[in-house]
This record gives sequence, C-alpha cells and structure tokens, in this order.
Amino acid sequence: MSQRPISAFHLVYVWRTDQGRVRARNEDAVVVDPEWGLVVVADGVGGASAGDVASHLATETIADRFRRQAMPRNEPEKARLFVEAAVAEANINIWRQGREQRDFAGMGTTVVVGSVGWDWLAIAHVGDSRIYRLREDDFEQLSRDHSFIQEVIDQGFFTSREDAKRYGIGENILTRALGSSPVVKISSDVIALAAGDLFVFCTDGLTGMIPDDWMRQILMSVDENSLDSAADALIRIANERGGNDNITFALIQVGERLSGFQS
Repeated sequence: MSQRPISAFHLVYVWRTDQGRVRARNEDAVVVDPEWGLVVVADGVGGASAGDVASHLATETIADRFRRQAMPRNEPEKARLFVEAAVAEANINIWRQGREQRDFAGMGTTVVVGSVGWDWLAIAHVGDSRIYRLREDDFEQLSRDHSFIQEVIDQGFFTSREDAKRYGIGENILTRALGSSPVVKISSDVIALAAGDLFVFCTDGLTGMIPDDWMRQILMSVDENSLDSAADALIRIANERGGNDNITFALIQVGERLSGFQS
C-alpha cells in the first residue's frame, strides 16, 4: 500500500451544532478534521463575556497546533502529552485575549478533545463538556466533570447527583475552564480502540436535555440506521425536551480493522 493510514480502523465522523430554543446565540464551537483524526468541542462559559469568542479560539488554536506539527501516531503517551500541550496553548491564548481586550474580559470555555492514533484514542478535557464511549451494550462516561456538583459528590457530601440537586447545588458551576488563569489543570487519557466503538464528545446542552440511558438507546440504533440519523435524532430530542442551551457534539464510529494493517 502507498501510504499508511492514520488508524488501523475504518472511522466515520459526524458532528452537529444547534442554537437550541432559548439562547440568543450559539456560544458552542466544534472542529472535526478526519485527515488528522481530530475532534474538538467547546462550550463558551455561560454568563461570561464573549463565550463564543473563547470557544472558537479554543477549537481553532487546538486544530492549528495539529496542522502545524504532527502528533506522534505510534506513541500513545507522547500523543497524550501532545494533546495536553494543544489544550494548554488554547488556554493561554484565551487568557491573554481576555486581558488585552476589554470586550473579552472574563471569557472562558470548556473543551473536550479526541485525537486518533493507530489503535487508540488520546483524549483531554477541561470543564463539564463530556466524552462517552458506547462499547457493545456499555455506555460509559470517560471524562469526569470539572464542576462544583461533581466535587461535592466526590468528597462524599452527597451520594448522587440527584441528591446534590435536591439540596440546591447548581449543575453549571465550573471548577475549571480555559481562560480563567494562565495555567489550567488538564485531564487526559489514552483509550484503546475496538471495532464497533462509538465515541461521543459533547457539551452540556446535550447531556442536560437527554439522559444517558436515552442517549445509549439512540446510539445503539446506529447498526440499523445511519450515524447521521442518530445525530439528527439527538438534536431533535434535545430541542423537544426544552433546548435550554446550545447543543453541540461530535461522534466517532470505529469500524472494522483495515486489511493489511494488523499492527
């Protein structure tokens, strides 16, 4: 074969962004670049100045980093650090613009990133946008929200998210976001790929409207329906259930292993 592909698997990418039914503008941003095996989804921090500027700056800075410099495709740990460095670059760019331009003061954004390696996926996130994986019947959240409600649950003050909400803990209080300081702690990991995996990178405009078990059922129908149809269904149902926020996500479907590329 002439050129080694970026992954040992056939990959399908689908993405959507929608303003929803309540917000005056869309402050989410998404970049998907199949050539680089890259997915970036960001959610401008609600209530802060220029959230849309921050989210677009995050996605474009990270994408530019990948286009300028090739990510190590055969070294998972180096790839994880590369993704972290791209997110850190986005953070400092947003922080600097927020300080230098009065109209952008206080802007921030969440971000989730996925970058495909040979038979693995490097992921990173900051904030409460999420990464999920559907593997056979198991729908698992791979990220952990950087939010106050998650923090009090982790510290044992509440046994569940529902208990914390009943006590009055808000779901949208972030403990980390890009642009809030010149240095941000980034969560990252490397996930092994298997044929049939389906990854979801999404903002809370999706997860806040559609329960995880509903999302799982919709995505499990992909075998019978196209990935595009599942994506359209997610947007439609999120809006039907209120559309209280912007709705943005990207999906990566892992197909069969390519013949002739077994290692």
